[in-house]
Amino acid sequence: MKIKVLLFATLFAFGFLSVNAQTSTFQKGDKVLNLGLGLGGSYYSGWSGSSHSPLLNAALDFSIVDGVLDKGSIGVGGYFGYQTAKYNDNGYGWKLTNMLIGPRGTFHYPLVDKLDTYAGILLGYHIVKWKYTGNSSAFENNSTGSAVYFSGFIGARYYFSDNFGVYVELGSGSLGLANLGVALKF
Repeated sequence: MKIKVLLFATLFAFGFLSVNAQTSTFQKGDKVLNLGLGLGGSYYSGWSGSSHSPLLNAALDFSIVDGVLDKGSIGVGGYFGYQTAKYNDNGYGWKLTNMLIGPRGTFHYPLVDKLDTYAGILLGYHIVKWKYTGNSSAFENNSTGSAVYFSGFIGARYYFSDNFGVYVELGSGSLGLANLGVALKF
């Protein structure tokens, strides 16, 4: 029952908003580079005494088709995310390198003027490398753990000018739970 109500409300909202939708801010031929920081989702934030770098990310989005569902567009591109962490306690510890790279696809539909709203999917490769320090036989000196990574996300870009804006993405389409930063259109 709850699913039916949620589905009906979502369809109603999209139907209502599509009547009032603005002109597209992401048209065929546009290229947008997102440069940002990730928030949340750190695998090692709970370790007392650990430190980690900011989660840095970049995503490039090329609009390849417009006019989808009247004012929508489809984009393809790539994503790269990077973060490191380290822990040291009396000569024993570890260093972790965490990277995600891969292609992504997006569907853009304008809901508000100057706001590029979109949803997307990412099919990437998650690369994790651990390096242990100290003389503990309980750990290997080095190890890696990598896997294919598939996820979805939603996002929005607000443009202050034709070529500069800010963006936010929510979901697991990256190493963090949310990304925010600048969007450069060229």
